[in-house]
Amino acid sequence: MPERGGRPTGPAGLWARVRAAEAAVGQIGTTLDAVTTCQELAGFLSRNVCDAAAVDLLAEDGGFRRVATAGSAGLLTAGADASPSVRATDGGHQLSEWATVAGGVPVHVLSVPLPDGEQVHGVLTAVRARAAFGDHEAATVHFAARLAAMHLGHARQLAATEDTVSHLQRALVSEPGRPHPNLEVASRYLPAGPRALVGGDWFETIRLHYGRTLLVVGDVMGHGLDAAVDMNAYRSTLRDVASTDLAPHRVLRQLDVLAAGDAARRPATCLLVRVDPARGVAMFAGAGHLPPAVFGADGSASLVDVPVGPPLGTGIGGYEAVTRAITPQETLLMFTDGLVERRGEDIDVSLARLVGVRPPVGAGVNAVVDAVVDGLDAQHAEDDVAVLAARARPRPPDPGATPSGMPGGPGEPTVER
Repeated sequence: MPERGGRPTGPAGLWARVRAAEAAVGQIGTTLDAVTTCQELAGFLSRNVCDAAAVDLLAEDGGFRRVATAGSAGLLTAGADASPSVRATDGGHQLSEWATVAGGVPVHVLSVPLPDGEQVHGVLTAVRARAAFGDHEAATVHFAARLAAMHLGHARQLAATEDTVSHLQRALVSEPGRPHPNLEVASRYLPAGPRALVGGDWFETIRLHYGRTLLVVGDVMGHGLDAAVDMNAYRSTLRDVASTDLAPHRVLRQLDVLAAGDAARRPATCLLVRVDPARGVAMFAGAGHLPPAVFGADGSASLVDVPVGPPLGTGIGGYEAVTRAITPQETLLMFTDGLVERRGEDIDVSLARLVGVRPPVGAGVNAVVDAVVDGLDAQHAEDDVAVLAARARPRPPDPGATPSGMPGGPGEPTVER
């Protein structure tokens, strides 16, 4: 006997149902994105079972939000003119069914929830013009709905996990510590990609004696919790070593020795800059890290030629420091390699692109960071991006200052304690 709707019954109908189920498995849930899954569900049904399909997801306010439609949109205006009948298919699972008119066309409508355990993610509506749904077709609608609901559950679990990871990342890569008031800083952290994992990029500012501040940017190799744990270990160790007030290259030597003694710790690159606004100088030292850039008041930039030492944790040592004058009109920019590196591109080309960024004339520290992040499209970088920028604050004139050349006058360096 033919199935309702004119479709075959018996072995032929059963095989058609099996083939439809196999197709559904291959076409629904190809990603872990909830909206994409709903679009795949509606598209599959409109191509194989019905003339139009729609998916409404449960919103945070308790209502429903339509996220996907496919097929003849005019048929989706069909409402329930009478109380829907309940139809049991697929081992007793129920779906609602009714006949009505949409756009002057007689239609048959199936509505089925999208359950995942005790939670319902939304509702699927399938509409067919004129002909009713046969038993195998109704079963296919229900199977596709349950399949999509399972993938929606996985997507929500992933979203919850990513939210937890995001909170962990923000806790580990927090805003840097308070520098001295004579230094203005700005920072950004951008995880790579929509499925970002906690990683090893970090930055820090550490107050030193005499109004000096140590600026730090580092990058532990790899991603995941192991990299995050090692990053936190480097960060904690650095604070202890820096408190001894060693020069930056000597701080790196101590970090390298301590990290090399821990066989489980991953290597890391690191850049240290000790800024002394009172004297107008900065001392730089690097461990396998890219050089910083300095932006002038006119927006032009140049790279600081920092001697490149080996990454931390190798035990090789051999770090050197370089000193450079820095004025309140200049902005120092430190960053991890994700900001500039692009797949298949020479690093010199990448750094030249950074130097080519032109912030507005007279831009503040935050504006300089924004210009660089936007100019290099860091939001779509292939690796995590950490940026730390700093600028010395201009010193207010001292009304008690003596003329230049006399003791205590502006001809002598002044130290803030």
